[in-house]
Amino acid sequence: MMKNSTKMLFLATLIGSTLLVMSANNWMAMWMGLEINMIAFIALVSKNNNSSSSESMMLYFLIQSLGSIVLLMMILMNSMMMINSTVMLSLVKNILMISLMLKLGAAPFHSWMPEIMEKMSWLNCAILLSWQKLAPLTVMSNIMEGSNLILIAAMMSTITGAIGGINQTSTRKIMAFSSISHMGWMMASMKFENEMWMLYLIVYSMITVTTSIMFNYYSTYHINQIPMNYKSVMEKIMYSTMFMSLGGLPPFIGFMPKWIIIQSMMEKELYLTITVLMLTTLITLFYYLRMISTLILLSYSINKWMIVLKKQSKVVQLMLICPNLMLPLVSIFNFL
Repeated sequence: MMKNSTKMLFLATLIGSTLLVMSANNWMAMWMGLEINMIAFIALVSKNNNSSSSESMMLYFLIQSLGSIVLLMMILMNSMMMINSTVMLSLVKNILMISLMLKLGAAPFHSWMPEIMEKMSWLNCAILLSWQKLAPLTVMSNIMEGSNLILIAAMMSTITGAIGGINQTSTRKIMAFSSISHMGWMMASMKFENEMWMLYLIVYSMITVTTSIMFNYYSTYHINQIPMNYKSVMEKIMYSTMFMSLGGLPPFIGFMPKWIIIQSMMEKELYLTITVLMLTTLITLFYYLRMISTLILLSYSINKWMIVLKKQSKVVQLMLICPNLMLPLVSIFNFL
């Protein structure tokens, strides 16, 4: 009982700190919110009493602390020096962006993300891939809206995420590189004066959390486990649908935010960025389809005494079905 109440306390702190960052009207409040968020997440993950989780959280703490130190230095420099020069102000904004990219695990500061995820449980991975992105992206959107540098960083992230995931056999590392690729799309959407990145994050988080829960339920950590864990036709269909949606393949729900971002970029005539984002998305779709083909084309000859029947819970069924029920939204947004 005490253990569960402690986890609920850390989870509430995690949520509250993110809301603090989103509602803050000054830099110090944002920085404090980011620090509380980091501490709460480390405490939440470390409750597992797992040596590998503790090791990954130590690395996470060092990376986040480095990003926080740089962020705080730039905030103090901006407030104490009262920078009026356009060049200096641009430099401070760019360094702020670099510190936030380090916190997010965006390219080229991404190498810690796959390594940390490999040592974490799927439920903790789900939090890292979804909720933990919200606060830093909120701060980034406040300082980099309309910046051309954000497009360069976005293209670097999509290229890194696409190439990095090709040769991976660990499902957690594949999801990590997928996250880096999707991060590029979110950063690219910050070029425009709206909250388009928030829509993308909501759709991405919904699909990613559902996928992580599915992998956790079936204890899937490597690609070669997929044909053994998903045997029924319904499971194969739901699994395939989730990854096609995550890859942004129309008409699935994951295609909707990409489509809206591409339309906005077409209006701004950002053809080079569109080309890079679309080509890298095709590469990421390749390793999603590789995971699907592993499920459909490969089969294992397993003796009856080796088979462990696992009844699928109603919660897991609901989690798998929900994203697919939102497919009609794609056609609705077509007429907006």
